[in-house]
Amino acid sequence: MAPTFAEIAKSDYLLLTTFTKDGRAKPTPVWAAPDGDRLLVITQESSWKVKRIRNSPRVTLAPCDMRGRPKGEAIEAVAAVLDKAHNGAVYAAIAKRYPIIGRVFNVFSKLRGGMRTNVGLALTPAAG
Repeated sequence: MAPTFAEIAKSDYLLLTTFTKDGRAKPTPVWAAPDGDRLLVITQESSWKVKRIRNSPRVTLAPCDMRGRPKGEAIEAVAAVLDKAHNGAVYAAIAKRYPIIGRVFNVFSKLRGGMRTNVGLALTPAAG
């Protein structure tokens, strides 16, 4: 039986799989923090996953380890690229979900210009 979105959201690392125009899967391990009924991810705006999500919001999510090795079954989800005005809230959610390492990550990310070069992603369960 496939896990629920809520069950996958509890995993420390998620395997976020985006899809190319020709349908090839491109998996990436990410941190995700809960925000109501969605998960938030911070990533570089210029990353290929952002470009693929802008082309097609269809993604899959699965629990994984820090190297991206799946630890369970994947579920269908929908991704949206958030406006940069939401970056502060995404960083705050990451810091709350990963108290020590998340705060360290946030400091270095912001020092490297993350508030202007990163975007948040909102992940929600696929309808149906």
